[in-house]
Amino acid sequence: MDLAQMYRFRLDWIASFVAVAQYGGFSAAAAALYRSQPRVSIHVAELERALGVRLFNRSVHPAVLTPEGRAAMPHAQAMLNHLQELAAGAPAAGGTLRGEIRLAIYPSASVSLVPELLVRLGEAHPHVRVVLRENATTVLGQMLLSGEADLAVRPVNPEIGSDRVAYTVLWREPLVAVVAADHPMASEPFVQLAELADMHLVTIGEDEDPVSTQFETTLSFDQAGLNPHIVHRTNQPQTLVALVRRGLGVGVTNSLAMTTSNLDGVRLVPIADPHCHRDVALWWRTDQQCSPVTTAVKELVAELPAPPLAAVDNDVPAVCERSQQP
Repeated sequence: MDLAQMYRFRLDWIASFVAVAQYGGFSAAAAALYRSQPRVSIHVAELERALGVRLFNRSVHPAVLTPEGRAAMPHAQAMLNHLQELAAGAPAAGGTLRGEIRLAIYPSASVSLVPELLVRLGEAHPHVRVVLRENATTVLGQMLLSGEADLAVRPVNPEIGSDRVAYTVLWREPLVAVVAADHPMASEPFVQLAELADMHLVTIGEDEDPVSTQFETTLSFDQAGLNPHIVHRTNQPQTLVALVRRGLGVGVTNSLAMTTSNLDGVRLVPIADPHCHRDVALWWRTDQQCSPVTTAVKELVAELPAPPLAAVDNDVPAVCERSQQP
């Protein structure tokens, strides 16, 4: 049956059918529905005519369901139940928020933000559910544009490349050098970007991918007028650490990524140069109006504290700088 054929069936026919079966007769159903008994009888008769079957045996009192009526009853009841759920899920003005938000986010940010977000959301809006869409940074923007996600948490760079999105910066985090524990730089209090440029580097991104040149690590070298010697790129922080641990290069990455990695055998060294950081933002679509549920989750995410960062070589934990934007 296609959607056009659905118009042959009226909701009040189905409600009267279910009521007669539930309340044990046409008179009782009419009282429950605040309708006249003839009106309820007409509804049931019209439904029978549309279906082409008898739903009630009227030769007995009270009327009882026929075999066809018993087969139709679960479907009719399910329709009314679904309608009730639909109505409950659409709050009136000032009512309880209900709904589901799909949040696109990269794994290290998810580890840091999502548990606190879910706790606060449960306290403020217990009937709102967050569905995580975890993926690589370069994929999250497309998920937002394609409608697979309602909100996204991702860095400002690489750029999404669309005027249909907007963002507000949540925090700023420094870039760090990742070196093997026995590397001469491991005991240094900091390192300069120019020193790193001449080394074999492991950075975030994918080889042969033009988008990789937009990551903060590459942009930092570019802004300093340096041409780094990048030998490996990876989208997995733990892979970067593993390569560094085996002496295959010096890593340059964001601090937050290191909070979810096993740092045995490596050291994190701060990079002293200015602009060696990245901004992480909350993104949304601008070509459609935000629903009340989306707005509520946006506000909660914006209020979350900035995540703590992995400890650098002096074992003092760092903290992201909270955005000062309104």
